[in-house]
Amino acid sequence: MNRSLVILLGLLLLGAGVFAGSYVATRHVCAMKPASPADDLSWLRDEFHLGDADMARVRELHNGYLPKCAEMCAQIAAKKREVADALAAGTNVTASAQAKLKELGDLRARCQAQMLEHFVAVSRAMPPEQGKRYLAEMQRVTLGLHEEVERSMPEMGTMHGRD
Repeated sequence: MNRSLVILLGLLLLGAGVFAGSYVATRHVCAMKPASPADDLSWLRDEFHLGDADMARVRELHNGYLPKCAEMCAQIAAKKREVADALAAGTNVTASAQAKLKELGDLRARCQAQMLEHFVAVSRAMPPEQGKRYLAEMQRVTLGLHEEVERSMPEMGTMHGRD
C-alpha cells in the first residue's frame, strides 16, 4: 500500500511539474511575441516573406478593399434576411422566395468575383513567385468550400437512401 501511495504521489508531482512547466513556457513564448490585433496582415508578411515596401503596397490595397467588403457583407446579410422572411411565410418555396434565393446567389457570386479581383491586385503587389503562391492559395480558399460541397453531393445521395 505504501509503495502505491508513493507512486501515486510521484505521478501527481510529475503531472503538476509538467503543467507548471508548460504554463511558464507558454507565458514566455507569448511575452516574446506580443499579439498585435491591429496588424491583421502580419501573417501575410511572415508567410510570404514580404519586405516593408511590399507590405506597404499590400496594406494600402487591403485598406482600400475593406469598405467594399463591408458593403458586400451588409448586402448579403440583408438579402439573407429577405430569404428567411420569404421562406418563413409558408410551407412552400414561393416564386418570391425563389427570386430572393437567386438574388442571394448573384450577390455571393459578385462577392467572390470582387474578392478574387482584390487577390489578383494583392498578388501583383508582391514579388512574382510569392504573388503566384498567394493567389493560388486565395483562389483555393475562396472557391474551395463550394468545390468541397459539390464533391460531397454524390455521397449525400446515398445518405438519403438513393444510389
